[in-house]
Amino acid sequence: MTKKIDVFDCINYTLLTLITLAMLYPFVNVASVSFSSYDAFINHPLMIWPHDINFASYKEILSRPVLWSSYLNTITITIIGVFGSLVLYVLMAYPLSKKFLKGRSFILVAVVFTMLFNGGIIPNYYLMRSLGLLDTLAALILPSLFTGFNLILMKSFIESLPDELEEAASIDGASYPYILLRIIVPLSKPILATLALFGAVGYWNNFFNAILYIQSEAKWPLMLYLREVIEAASTMALNANAAELGANAVTSETLQYATLMIVMVPILLVYPFLQKYFVKGMLLGSVKG
Repeated sequence: MTKKIDVFDCINYTLLTLITLAMLYPFVNVASVSFSSYDAFINHPLMIWPHDINFASYKEILSRPVLWSSYLNTITITIIGVFGSLVLYVLMAYPLSKKFLKGRSFILVAVVFTMLFNGGIIPNYYLMRSLGLLDTLAALILPSLFTGFNLILMKSFIESLPDELEEAASIDGASYPYILLRIIVPLSKPILATLALFGAVGYWNNFFNAILYIQSEAKWPLMLYLREVIEAASTMALNANAAELGANAVTSETLQYATLMIVMVPILLVYPFLQKYFVKGMLLGSVKG
């Protein structure tokens, strides 16, 4: 029986290792190409290690002012959006976790309804226009500020906390706001970190709303700028430079890969700091519904 288990574990570890390598390969390839010359990319397009290391693409992309304004816009959207979302989830999930709340069932049904149906693209666009939010960063923050799924996770987590904690605080004369801020919120770090990660990834990768609501270049988020780089009309000019400069050329391909690295790295660096809360928050938040 032990041998069978060992063989089964070996097969599992082997498969998981292969799947992990397959998932990591695109990131490694993008990083390698971004640091390689154009000639190396032509000769080794599937490289996993940089060849003829060249920083010309990074110098080109980092010298563009639009990149930095897009970065600032995306960071602003992400910070405000994540903080605002967490505040809303805490303030709404805590009272909804109380079974004696009048209208609780109706509110929960309304929340679930938003998970199944939405107004659609055109009504949402007209709503933003009527509110005067077109071509503003608020148009990229407000639509994603609240989701029913995240609210239910937060509510379920709060319900999983021992009722004795609140009862003891109430006996000592603590009010509901005090209990929420001094007991519930500190104990909710796992689910708050999980929701913060969800929100940060969502806002950082916000692309479709930017296409709908943003017109001016100064309001571009990072993903919209990435789209413009990938679909740059200067491809032919860059290829002409490649023919003239050879290995030191800045081409559309290497420029796109360098931009991808600049866009991906910040959000990838955030995940390790929240990883220890992520699994715990997801599991505890799904115990009750």
